[in-house]
This record gives sequence, C-alpha cells and structure tokens, in this order.
Amino acid sequence: MGLQPTPTENNQPMRAADFPNLAAALDYAAQGQTGGNFYNSRGELYAVLTYAELRLQALQLAQRLCGLNVERGARVAIIAETDPDFLRFFFACQYAGLVPVPLPIPLNPGGHKAYVKHIRAMVQSCQASLAVAPAVYSGLLDEAVEGLGLTFVGSPDTYDALPQQEGDLQPMQTDELAYLQYTSGSTRFPRGVMITQREVLSNLAGIIIEGMGMRPTDRCVSWLPFYHDLGLVGLVLVPLASQVTVDYLGTREFAMRPRQWLTLMSRNKATISISPPFGYELCNRRLREGEAEKFDLSAWRVAGVAAEPIRPQVLRDFAEVLAPSGFDRKAFLAGYGMAECSLAVSFSPLDQGVSVDRVDADQLAMSECAQPVTQDAPVERISEFVNCGVPLSTFEVEVRDAAGKVLPERHIGVIYVRAPSVMSGYFNEPEITAQTLSPDGWLNTGDIGYLTATGLFITGRKKDLIIINGRNIWPQDLEQIAEQQQEFRPGDALAFAVPGVDGADKIVMVVQSREKDIEQLAELKKRLQGLILTEMGVDCHIELVPLHTLPRTSSGKLSRSKARLNYLDAHPQERRDDQGAGSGLPLKQVG
Repeated sequence: MGLQPTPTENNQPMRAADFPNLAAALDYAAQGQTGGNFYNSRGELYAVLTYAELRLQALQLAQRLCGLNVERGARVAIIAETDPDFLRFFFACQYAGLVPVPLPIPLNPGGHKAYVKHIRAMVQSCQASLAVAPAVYSGLLDEAVEGLGLTFVGSPDTYDALPQQEGDLQPMQTDELAYLQYTSGSTRFPRGVMITQREVLSNLAGIIIEGMGMRPTDRCVSWLPFYHDLGLVGLVLVPLASQVTVDYLGTREFAMRPRQWLTLMSRNKATISISPPFGYELCNRRLREGEAEKFDLSAWRVAGVAAEPIRPQVLRDFAEVLAPSGFDRKAFLAGYGMAECSLAVSFSPLDQGVSVDRVDADQLAMSECAQPVTQDAPVERISEFVNCGVPLSTFEVEVRDAAGKVLPERHIGVIYVRAPSVMSGYFNEPEITAQTLSPDGWLNTGDIGYLTATGLFITGRKKDLIIINGRNIWPQDLEQIAEQQQEFRPGDALAFAVPGVDGADKIVMVVQSREKDIEQLAELKKRLQGLILTEMGVDCHIELVPLHTLPRTSSGKLSRSKARLNYLDAHPQERRDDQGAGSGLPLKQVG
C-alpha cells in the first residue's frame, strides 16, 4: 500500500508554508516519513518516493546540473510525466539555482507533428538551456529542440550519468523564480507565467490554512498532470509543504480507467482529492449500476472542484451515485484560481458542500445583473452559478466594467485581483504583461463574474462571451440545452460566435454525436435549433461531428477557442480578418 499517513506525534509540527523557498519546504518535509506513491492504470504500486529520499536524490542531481555550468536562473524544460523523475528534477532545480519549466506530455497518439511543434515553441519561448524527457519521449524532445543550441538534452538516465560538481549549492532565494508555469492553450500561444518563491509560498500558506484546512493525518490522491497549476501547486507542493502523503495516478491512466481514482481513495482511506468537473463527470459515466457499494469514500473530506466552469448537476449526480460508498456531498469544495495567481484565489467554506445561486437568465443577458429568482420560476429562464467562496485573506478582488469602474454586488463584469501571490509577469512578454498586470499590482483575470456578500461567482471567460444584437449570450447556456438531450452527454457541445456572411456575428454550436443515420442527424439538428430558438430566442447553426472531435487544451479542458478556429478552417467562406485564426485541424462532419 506504499507510504501511510504518519501518526501526528511522529510528524514534525505542521507549518503554514513559512519557508524562504521551496528547497526549505522540502528540507522540512524530509524530516518526516511521508512522500509520494505512484500507481499504474491497474492500481498497482510501482514506485515509492519519501520526501527524505526525494531530498537526497534532488541534492545529488543538483550537483550534476551545476556541473553543466549554465547561468543562475537558467530554464530547465521538463516533460512532466507523472513519475518520480519529474519531482527529482523540479527540486534539483530549486537547490541548484535553476528554474524548472514543466511541459506537457503528448496526449494525442496521432498528434506527433503538432506536439513537437508545440514543445519547440515553448522551449524557444522560455529560452531553455537544458531539457529532459522520460526515455519514451526522448525522440520527440530531440526532434523538438533540434538546432536550438541547448547546453544539454537527455533522459533522466543521461543526466544521472553526469559527474557531480563539488561545492556548496545555492538554492533559489525568496525573490527569485520558483518555476515558469505555461498556461493552457487558447487562440494565443500559451505564455510562461513567472512565479517567484515568495509568490508561491504565500499562496501555499493560504491554501493550507484557509482553503483546505490541512491536517497531519490527511492523505491525498491525484491524477492531475504535473504541468498544470492545479496538479503542480495543489497536489504536489501543498502536500509536501504540509508533510502529507500523496497517491499519484497518471492522467492518461485516469482517462482510461477513471474508477482507479475512486479505488485509490477507497483503498488508502484518502481524505483529499481535487478535480475539474469533467473528472467527476467521467466517473459518473463509467460507474456501473451497483458498483458504488464496492468503494469506501467515507474518509473523503475535501473533494475539490475547480479549473473550469462548474455545472452543479454534475456534482449532484456524482454525490447521488456514490452515496452508497459513504461519500458525503458536503465534501465538495468549490474554488477559483489561475496560474497567474500561483493557484488559488478563493474557496467555498469547508464541510458545507456546494452553494448554488439561481438567477434570472433574461436579466443576466439584458442588464448584466444577477438577480435571484424564486423557487417556482420557469426552469428555462434560470441560470445556475456555483459559489466559489470568499477570497483568501491576502487577496483583494474587484469586479469592473469596460471603463474600469468598480461595480456593486451582483453586477456582471471582469474580475480583477491583487495579492502577494500574483505573478511577476509573463516571461519575456513585457507588452502583454503590461496589458494584464497594472503597475500597482492589479491582475486582469479575463474572467467574468459577480460578487455577493457570500462569495465570488464565475459566469464565463470574457473571450467566450457571445454578443448578438447587444444581448449577452453565455455559451454554457447553449451547451447545456444540447447536453440535456438523451442523445448527448456533458462535454459533447461547444458554442461560440463566428463572422457571418452578412458581416454580423452568428452563433455556432459544435456537438459530438454517436448517431450515424443521415435522417436522424437532420432531425437532431432541427430539434436543437428549435429548442435554442425557443429557450434563448436566438438562431444557432448546429454542426454535428463524430465522437472525440472536440479539441482540448494541454490540461484536458475543452477549448472553445480551438473549436472556433477549427470551424473557421473548415468553413473558409465564413472567415474574415480574425486575429489568431489559421491553426487547428478541420472538423470532420457527420451531418
């Protein structure tokens, strides 16, 4: 079963991430008996790495990295597979005075050229001096960095064969970078978020104390990728700084066998795990009738949900299906955050479950105001938003209109935040940094939402908002209409606006369909268009595509912006001067 939670009396006193740097955090964690367990897709334990052993291996590797004589602060590109080697290299960089840059693993087996191009652009963007990939990906990495003149490129084994340099190590200090975090892709190339030691440690303290109320006897389970901020900060650095054991399952392994997530939670009586909503939905789909009784999820006290818009029904379904396992719906902990803030901005209260605000959809569209509705209001005129809770005590949060004026409660606008954990900027992108981060530290998140006395509510991304005849249309509302039909499932639809032939924007919704009969497909399109016209009062072009067609970001989230680009590529007659267009694979139509 691997490492177990250590009894409280044998642990070091829990600290609130009051460390000068991440190296000191590992020094602290290494004094206990906890660490990481690594499991394969069959749920078999294949590697155990205590924090004490991680520290020793990271120190040895740091001496080898120093022997390569790159400058202090040089970037080290790491293809971030979910395995012990990533942790070794990440913390070796901390001790050696280098900056780790976690990069995604290839998720699409058929996307060789696109992956190589993506990694090459990231390596160029961060101006890496060193790069490392697991042996299975070494060929892809070599291809990606060919001709870039890096000092050293190889697999973990080739780095381990290097000689160790003698002398004292100089770990990264408080105001130096802890890492570069690349944001998930959009119409723009992903940008390297610069996070200093001070910034990430400030956020860790807030998460540990205020957000999740970490305890010495906690145990975590994670299938989230190490190259994503939720996986790296939330379920690598938070447990380490709390000296808590984590059971790791690879992201691909989870996607193939999502029940293994629940199996690990049950087998090891884990108390904390976090997932985007699609993770809970995937479990809902794969669980067989009566299977929930095989699990014991009664110890699960923090079921975090974040990283993408939260649909309340997905969580309701998960709690209902897994009630026989002892899962308590009060364990759900909604949160809001982003890589530019290190990770977390706000959390809902512990032990209270998800709180939902039901607002008038018409008022929301016409007046940009979230007016509560009565219980007996017509369902088709209601929008539901999950309360993402109150900001951490170090954060200031404002909702502003297009002119920058701070809006009152329940008025929709762009969310701005300021805190000690907000990024230093985007690496080597001074102009974009200036557009996003003000001189006095306010970050334009690009997210749209509203505040109430009880918390922060996210209604969407500014770039995703559809405006038709002066009316705001939220793509999630359109997608939900499709996904409520028996032929479709959550995650089968993406809606966006494109230029129409008359110069005005039109709404398009791309929907994955299992249907192959041409007449049935035509009927589906007609029905969806009628429902959207009836419920939303707008025309919508429906594009039906095969399963597994909708694009995702490197972190696994559905990407409206990529779907939009794909649609425009497949319909060049509808393209006009459209910033960022021209990439992506055409959609294969089935009807």
